[in-house]
Amino acid sequence: MNLKKEQLWKQVFSKVRTWARLNSIWAVHFNSGSCNGCDIEILATLTPHYDVERFGIKLQGSPRHADVLLVTGPVTRQARERLLRTYQQMPEPKFVISIGSCSISGGVFDGCYNVGSSVDDVVPVDVYIPGCPPRPEAVIDGIIQLITHLQGGTRPPAKLTQAVEEIAA
Repeated sequence: MNLKKEQLWKQVFSKVRTWARLNSIWAVHFNSGSCNGCDIEILATLTPHYDVERFGIKLQGSPRHADVLLVTGPVTRQARERLLRTYQQMPEPKFVISIGSCSISGGVFDGCYNVGSSVDDVVPVDVYIPGCPPRPEAVIDGIIQLITHLQGGTRPPAKLTQAVEEIAA
């Protein structure tokens, strides 16, 4: 009987923890050297017109308090170590959203002397949002993809999505 109560409490606690995680996602933004087009679109999603806060998303200033890392821009040589350090400072469970063509593949900066690689060569990426820059609707869609996978208790697939593959082709 005691074992059943303990299992019940664990199930209830797990459901409450998942509910809280899904309804209070804190994100930190990391610009690894982009043209600021994606940054402006991220800020546009926070305005009353798009109101991403209705999904419980809040932009946080410290990676130590964040659940989601929003990365824009190609990873430059100077930003590589900082990106890795920012990712390591985040508590578990942590998720990464790669926003824009530059963070996914280097974009227009691919082949430049200072651009090292894409974001997924440095940290594991959960959601890719293509575009140059992606519209606020696309950013919201990427966040909804992450929330949908978290509701199901799974992580998003670590491979490029079909939309990214179509754009790259």
